[in-house]
Amino acid sequence: MADLKLGVFVPQGWRMDLADVPDPIEKFETMSRCAIEAERAGFDAIWVYDHLHTVPTPQLETTFECWTSMAALARDTSTIRIGQMVTCNGYRPPSLLAKMASCVDVMSHGRLILGIGAGWYQHEYEAYGYEYPETPERLRMLREALQVIKAMWTQDHAQFDGRYYHLRGAINEPKPVQKPHPPIWIGGAGEKVTLKLVAQYGDACNFNADVQTVRHKLDVLREHCAAVGRDYDSVLKTIEFYPILGDKREVDRVVSDTARRAGQDEGFIRSWYPWFGDADHIARGIQEYVESGIEYVIVNLPNAFEGGVISRFAEEVFPRLGLSAASKTA
Repeated sequence: MADLKLGVFVPQGWRMDLADVPDPIEKFETMSRCAIEAERAGFDAIWVYDHLHTVPTPQLETTFECWTSMAALARDTSTIRIGQMVTCNGYRPPSLLAKMASCVDVMSHGRLILGIGAGWYQHEYEAYGYEYPETPERLRMLREALQVIKAMWTQDHAQFDGRYYHLRGAINEPKPVQKPHPPIWIGGAGEKVTLKLVAQYGDACNFNADVQTVRHKLDVLREHCAAVGRDYDSVLKTIEFYPILGDKREVDRVVSDTARRAGQDEGFIRSWYPWFGDADHIARGIQEYVESGIEYVIVNLPNAFEGGVISRFAEEVFPRLGLSAASKTA
């Protein structure tokens, strides 16, 4: 597993993970401290969600906006990569998104990963006054958006004439630091369209599914790559992974606290964070995904805001995966 990489979500509020921090400024400082902790611990990247209301139900609780948060974290950190899982295409025009991404890549000295997807949280769309088209149309919009973003990143006077988006000599300066452009991670597992978009435009795919499903989706992706003449091995295969690290007493405590913050029963939380137990158990879970073809794992730790939890995960789990926390930042 020498090539395996691990990223980690920082507390952002979306999963009610900052609800116990009373002050909005301290909520952000908690997110920032976790980002710095992840950098020091040796994670490959810090990740944020692109959402505006909390889950599993919308609450009057802080959810920090994705791209402004990344801009701040880009300056609070110095070596760790920064990504979103994933940017919702419907919330910003893709030309503006490409501009924002270019600026963040420069601000971070070339550490940006662009995650993008078609969007799904209908309540959020409607609450903010965004149109929520049917799934096929959202996917067609995503297809055009990927072309717009690449044009903005690579052309001096970007041109594009599509059904949904148009560019008429758009100037995007500064261009991203990374060449030919920042990596594009496409989230979603739709077999007919989304995985085909990965084969055509993506540098990585991302799933949130069980091991058996992931194996099947990767087989479908392999077929799409063959159909478009893409090297399957050139696509990074990634998953989101939701563990609670600890012995039974610790797991029970975290489950109870998380249930209280989220306003859910403990059974729901255990389904939300299905991998729970000691470092050996967590490492075996990750290993199952690696054996299915996964190369990158993004970890969400529900109690990361407590401090020290991210470091402990690296110290205990990394060695069991053949990784060295001390050397991963090199």
